[in-house]
Amino acid sequence: MAKTPAPPKPTAAELDLLRTLWPLGPSTVKQVHEVLLKERPETTYATVLRLMQVMHGKGLLVRDESQRSHVYAPAQAQDSLRTSLLKDLIQKAFAGSGKDLVMAALRGGHVTRKEREEIQKLLNGDKP
Repeated sequence: MAKTPAPPKPTAAELDLLRTLWPLGPSTVKQVHEVLLKERPETTYATVLRLMQVMHGKGLLVRDESQRSHVYAPAQAQDSLRTSLLKDLIQKAFAGSGKDLVMAALRGGHVTRKEREEIQKLLNGDKP
């Protein structure tokens, strides 16, 4: 049986754009550009267009060309991509150990007190 190819890994800039697009839902380049301008006023329309075209070519975005303005949407759900990236990180950086990843996050100051409390509730079987 042939193995399905792994989904493409987004660059940091592509991941930023996906984080904008997931809550927006299917959107035109203009709509994405307007949202990005609020965070980074120096972002040009041409840059967003070029990035979205590249992402479409890589298979990170799907494009509906049925209307005059093309509508783009993420090819993968946010949770699915996160899971894929996390598996890759655990394999590459932690030799496959999820425990080592969690311990590194807890030791490295990446988890707030509130997050620690939520994690503890989850470990105790409570709802966070």
